[in-house]
Amino acid sequence: MPPKRQRPREAPALVAFGRQMRRMREAKGVKQETISHLTSMSGAQVSRIENGKRRASRSFAEIVDDYLEAGGALIALWNDLNKDGHPVPVWFDWPKIEADAAMLVSWEPMLVTGLAQTRAYASALLRGNEEAVDVRLGRQSILARDDERDATILSLLIDEQALHRLVGDTETMKEQLEHLIVLSMLPNVTVQVVLGNGEHDGNMGAFVVATMDDRSEVAYVESAVRPITTDDPADLSVLARTLFALRSRALTEEMSRELIRKVVQEKWT
Repeated sequence: MPPKRQRPREAPALVAFGRQMRRMREAKGVKQETISHLTSMSGAQVSRIENGKRRASRSFAEIVDDYLEAGGALIALWNDLNKDGHPVPVWFDWPKIEADAAMLVSWEPMLVTGLAQTRAYASALLRGNEEAVDVRLGRQSILARDDERDATILSLLIDEQALHRLVGDTETMKEQLEHLIVLSMLPNVTVQVVLGNGEHDGNMGAFVVATMDDRSEVAYVESAVRPITTDDPADLSVLARTLFALRSRALTEEMSRELIRKVVQEKWT
C-alpha cells in the first residue's frame, strides 16, 4: 500500500499576509463581505486568503490596501513575501476541490484518468490494492449525482497513445475503452482524443484544472516527485496555453468515439 499522503502546513508567507490583512480590516471596522464586494470574490475565497489557504493576487492587495487606507503597507508586504516568485506551493485538499468543482478539464498523456477508469483498469494500475481502488472509483460519483444539475462537468482530453498502452490484459483494455465511449455519452462529459504525433507542452505531464462556482481556478499537476496543487495565476496561465495547444490537436467528440471503437476492434478484440 502506498504511504498515506500527509497534509503539508500552510505556506508561512500566505499566513503572514492573511493575518496582516485581517488586522488592518478589523482595525477599520470593515467586514469581509465588503472586501468580497470590492474585489468581486466570494466571501469564502476572501476568508481563505485571510486564513493563509489561498494566494492573493497583487491586484487584490492593491484594491484592499487602497480601501483600508493602508498607505501601501499591504502592497509592500505582498511584494516582500512574493519577491522570490511564490517559492512555497499552496496546499489544497484536492479531493475536496474536485468534489466541489463546477467543471474539471483533465489532460492525461499516458493513461486513462482516474475519473474515467473501470475497476479492472484501476486495479491493474494500483496493483490490486482494493481499498485504493474503492477510493478512486468513489470519486467518480461526482459525474452522476441524483440531480443532474449538480453533476460536475468533465472535459477529458486523452492522448491517442493511452488507447494503445496495455494496462492489465486485453479484456481490461477492451472494457476500459468501451467504458470511455459510454462515459462520453453523458450530457456533462466530453471525451476527446488528442492525436499522438508531434511535440507539444502536454508531453510534460498530466494535470487537471478545476473551475469553482465563483469562477476561480485551482490546478492539480502531476510531477516526478509529488503532485502540486496551485492557484498561482502564472501556473494557471501556462496550463491555459497548454490546453489551447492540446485542443488544436484534438479530434471532435464523434471522431474520438469512432477512433476509440476502431482501436477496440483492431487491437483489443
